Amino acid sequence: MIIDCHVHVKHGNKDATEYTAAQIIGVMDDAGIDKSVVFAIKTGTRQSIEMARVAAHEYPDRLVPFAYALPNAEGSILPDLEDAVTNLGFKGIKMHAGEVTLAQYVTDPILDLAGRLAIPCLIDFMNSYGDLDRMAANFPGTNIIVAHMGRYKTTDEELIDRYIALATRYDNIYLDISGVVLIWKIKDAIERVGASRVIFGTDGPQPTLDKAGFYARSEVARIKTAGFSPEDTEAVLGGNVARLLSLS
Repeated sequence: MIIDCHVHVKHGNKDATEYTAAQIIGVMDDAGIDKSVVFAIKTGTRQSIEMARVAAHEYPDRLVPFAYALPNAEGSILPDLEDAVTNLGFKGIKMHAGEVTLAQYVTDPILDLAGRLAIPCLIDFMNSYGDLDRMAANFPGTNIIVAHMGRYKTTDEELIDRYIALATRYDNIYLDISGVVLIWKIKDAIERVGASRVIFGTDGPQPTLDKAGFYARSEVARIKTAGFSPEDTEAVLGGNVARLLSLS
């Protein structure tokens, strides 16, 4: 089974592009992807939950919803996040350093909730590896998925190495390889952290090949042809996230 851990119903690009569930499924079918984690960003928590809920309702066997944690002036988002998990079947929470500070007064209540609900947080840290260090140490019972192994499409090997090093220190850190242009760094992560905490993702759904050569079908192919062992390839492409999210 191939599972994509990083797909947008509403994207973080400059146009905040929205995708229908059918568009997402079309890209998945073309690439041979069985299931995808879906979420909406660049919108409030309640709207993100509704967008992901509608998409997952259309394809309940294919799309796995995550809620987006974006604090706002309307009040605490914690009840909305908890309701999404306990009553709507959501499997995780997404946060993004590009839209909200990762300071502890914002993130710690969300990480605590995720730990109590036994769900992971998928976080785009950008350059904030210090925040990951603090979070992983203070919330050992909360699994943290690091989007893009640190930063989207970065060519900064030192930055990626910092995130890999943190994953070697804390066993609650998982590395999402969506948008990783340095394929050898994925190999480094598997060798240093272990294949069991490296997770496939596409940051999709790109309806066409983008300038960096990213498209779901090509992303699946480059993992299959990267020279990893069959066991590691299977784990990265789907086994790890299936286990993490208790998917069948």
